Amino acid sequence: MLTLWNVIWFILIFVVITGYFILDGFDLGVGALYPFLGKDEVKKATLRRAIGPTWDGNEVWLLTGGGALFAAFAPAYATTFSGYYIAIMLVLFCLIVRAVSLETRGHDPERAKFWDALFFLGSALPALLFGVAVGDTMMGIPMDAQGNMALAFPISFVFLLRPFALLCGLVGLMQFLLLGACWIAVKTEGELHDKAAALRPKFALAEIVLFVLASILWFIGMGIDPQAGPMGAVFGIAATPSLTIVSAIFAVVALAGMALTFLWATKGEADLKVFIVAAVICLGLCFTAAFGMFPNWVPDSLMANPVTVAEAASEDFTLIWMFGITIVGLPILLFYHFLCYRAFAGKITEADLEY
Repeated sequence: MLTLWNVIWFILIFVVITGYFILDGFDLGVGALYPFLGKDEVKKATLRRAIGPTWDGNEVWLLTGGGALFAAFAPAYATTFSGYYIAIMLVLFCLIVRAVSLETRGHDPERAKFWDALFFLGSALPALLFGVAVGDTMMGIPMDAQGNMALAFPISFVFLLRPFALLCGLVGLMQFLLLGACWIAVKTEGELHDKAAALRPKFALAEIVLFVLASILWFIGMGIDPQAGPMGAVFGIAATPSLTIVSAIFAVVALAGMALTFLWATKGEADLKVFIVAAVICLGLCFTAAFGMFPNWVPDSLMANPVTVAEAASEDFTLIWMFGITIVGLPILLFYHFLCYRAFAGKITEADLEY
């Protein structure tokens, strides 16, 4: 039976995912743009410095989200991590490689190009794969009664690369690139700033097109039964019409954020202002996915064994204690970020590159 605490923690986990999407999103975006904007050593050093003081703290949100999912919805954690095992390991490997490349490059200048390439790959691949994973989860995966993926490798890996999921991956990649360009514009000046600023409306426009295409494919699967949910019998999601409306509202928020980012970036509004509205897109995208799946955590494309929020949730007693810990811990985390970003606020100058 679905309880209030089940719903609260479902929403809280997506709040944490949104936080990660925004904060580590611009980190990954900067890394994905690194070889295209970092044309000389000064520009490369500036880009690394733009994320250097904050990137490891931003990844705390990913660890927090994974830990919260494990504690609050263990069966959903088990199903997703086992079903996407290869993709998850690839993402984790990329994140490790990115961290190693950032820390090692300064101590190994002879192999600078090698570490730069790893930094790029370690940023661009997760930026794409995160969106693919979200798209696949929204569509559902075939599961047996034990909650395990009912397809063996390599069929399972090929199955996950479905058109809607790939479109979601491209939408996510464009959003990461948009955040990265917005952050570079906030933190730099001169030629590097101008190039990043010029890319913002292009990424926003590309994201609008991809998001509309993904939405069309999403609603094509509705079927004639409104009780069938956004993807109907095609993808096996069983949502109520009211939740479909909530999901659609957040989709409009995301689309409006993209349009406003395009407009403000084209008009040359303040860089921080453009970054903030670009960050709002993350909120819209995350909760479009959340309410597109609810009341399931992991929909079953065979429509037989979905992992629902109610079935996967821990006892209310556990969720209440977790909420109490969150009330204490989350403000501390937010205060840490406030201090960090305040300490390293402002444009990066050549003097900053000496540290």
